[in-house]
Amino acid sequence: MPAVEKDKVVFLSHPSGASAEIALYGATVTSWKARGKERLFVSNEAIRDGTKAIRGGIPLVFPIFGTKENIALPQHGFVRNSYWEYIGLITDNDEVAVRFAIKDSQLDKKLRNGWPHSFRLTYTVILTENSLKTVLVLKNEDEDTFEFNTLLHTYFNAPNIAAVSVAGLSGVSYIDKVENGAKSAEARDVITIASEVDRVYCDAPDKLQINMGGSEAVIIEKFGMRDTVVWNPWIDKSKAMGDFGDDEYKSMICVEVGSVADWVKLGGGQTWTGGQTLTIL
Repeated sequence: MPAVEKDKVVFLSHPSGASAEIALYGATVTSWKARGKERLFVSNEAIRDGTKAIRGGIPLVFPIFGTKENIALPQHGFVRNSYWEYIGLITDNDEVAVRFAIKDSQLDKKLRNGWPHSFRLTYTVILTENSLKTVLVLKNEDEDTFEFNTLLHTYFNAPNIAAVSVAGLSGVSYIDKVENGAKSAEARDVITIASEVDRVYCDAPDKLQINMGGSEAVIIEKFGMRDTVVWNPWIDKSKAMGDFGDDEYKSMICVEVGSVADWVKLGGGQTWTGGQTLTIL
């Protein structure tokens, strides 16, 4: 079977041997294996019982990024820590695709009061031999316009962070959250990680490449998303997170496509689409 649901997890399998796992909690992709290797990072300390967003994989950020002073929602919103409905398998040939959905009516009253808008959000995960595509489609079911942020908070498995580099962001303006929101432009041709990094690259190119060392690389192609976040917590932040191992910063990097530097406006009855394709070179 190309898609099986068991214990609130959907397991995908492709004829090539590629596979993926998606938890109904947060519709979080928690595994993507291609060419015999795990491509996503999930912390060994991640909490998987539905009490906290899963630390790793591809958590979904919506309708806010971070926290907002005037919006009473948890950090990064509510969809990464809510159970989604599994719609089912939608294609099964050269690609295996499954779909999930969540509506405002599925949220508890406190969350709905924090962001009182009517919406339907669907999420499609598409697996091929060498790629994983993840697509969000948001429908504003209100009459009035609302504003939102969204992001695919992808954690990549990077066995040796010292060998990792990100290419494609040279010259792009960024907001440096480590430096209290200071704004600058990326001067390097490739980004390497040797300390805490938390940057929002604004209006980033749609195509980036993560070099994992040696001949290993992943291409990220985004669509409908304006920005790209690069994050590694490094030593002190790692120790401060209860659901992240003290030394796990050495084996992961987050490169996250989204629209987070500015609000996205969506008119009543309108639909927005955004996502990414990750391809192994």
